[in-house]
Amino acid sequence: MAMAPTAPLGHPAPSSWRRIGLTTLGLVGGVVILLLAFALPGIHSGLHHVPVAVVAPAPQAAALTARLEQASPGGFDVRTLTSVDQARDQILGREIYAALVVDGSGLTLEIATAASPTMATTLTHAATTLATGMSVPLTVDDLRPFPTREPTGFGLSAGALPLALGGWIAAVGIMAGVHGARQRVMTGLGFAVLGGLALTATLQFGFGTINGSYWLTALGAMLGAGAACFTVLGLQRMLGRVGLGLAVVALILLGSPLSGLTSAPELLPTPWGTIGQLLPPGATGTMLRNVALFDGAAITRPLFVLAGWLIGGLALFGVGTWRDGRRRELTV
Repeated sequence: MAMAPTAPLGHPAPSSWRRIGLTTLGLVGGVVILLLAFALPGIHSGLHHVPVAVVAPAPQAAALTARLEQASPGGFDVRTLTSVDQARDQILGREIYAALVVDGSGLTLEIATAASPTMATTLTHAATTLATGMSVPLTVDDLRPFPTREPTGFGLSAGALPLALGGWIAAVGIMAGVHGARQRVMTGLGFAVLGGLALTATLQFGFGTINGSYWLTALGAMLGAGAACFTVLGLQRMLGRVGLGLAVVALILLGSPLSGLTSAPELLPTPWGTIGQLLPPGATGTMLRNVALFDGAAITRPLFVLAGWLIGGLALFGVGTWRDGRRRELTV
C-alpha cells in the first residue's frame, strides 16, 4: 500500500492550495476592512447633534434655533439658556461646545478652541453665516484657547493616540521578552506609570500643548496606557490568537479612526462617535483633554471606560493564568 508523502523531520508540510487561497482572501479582506475603518468616518464626517446653546429672548432664540436646523438638519442639539455666565459655565464644564449670544452689539459666539480646534472652526463658520444672514456683526470670544507655545493643539491629538496604541506595542513586547505571569503584570504596570509620566512631560514641558496639573494629567495618561496594555495581555492570555485579533480591533481598526482625537466625536457619523468614546484610544484622548485643559470637567465617562478596560484586562489575565496552571497540573 502506497504511503502518502510526508514532510522531512523538523519541517512543516507545505500548505495546500486551499489554505493558500483562504489565507490570501483573508489578508485582502483585512486590508479592505482597515481601509473602510479609517476612511469612512472621514468621508461621512459632519455635524451630528452637536450640543450648543442660544442666549437670547424667546422669539430670537426660536429664530436662531430654526436657522441652525435649516443650515444643518440634525447637526445641532440646541438648548436655550438665560445668561451668558450660564453658557460659559457649560462650555468650560464640557457640556456644550459653544453658545450664540444675541445682544445690543450683535451676535457673539462663545467658544473654547481647546475642546476641538476643528469644531471651533466649523462653528465659527456657521456663526459667521448666521451673522451675515441677520445683517449683524459677529464677535468671537474664545474662553479656553490652547497655550501660546502650541496654539494648534496638535500635540494633544498626536500624543494621546500613540499612548493608547503604544499599549499594544508594550503588550507584544512583554509577551515576547518577559516570562512569568507576575513578571508580566509588573512590567505592564511599570510601562503604564513611566509611559504616562513621560508622555505628559513631553506634552507639557516639551511641546507646551497643555498647562494644567502635571500630576493629575499624568495619572490620566497612566490609566490610558494601562488600560490598553492589559487589554491586550488579558485577551491574549485568555483567548490566544483570537484575543490578539480582538485587541487589534479595539485599539487599531476601530479605536484609532473612531477616537475623534483630531476632530470631535460629534463630527463622526452616528453612532460611531459614541462607540469610539467607549474604546481606549477615544477615552484616553478625552480624559487627557479634559484634565489638562478643562480642570477635570466631564471625566466621569472616560474614567469609568478606561477603568473598565483595565480591570477587565487584569481579570482576563488572571483567569487565563489560573486556567493554564490547572491544565498543567492535570497533565502531570
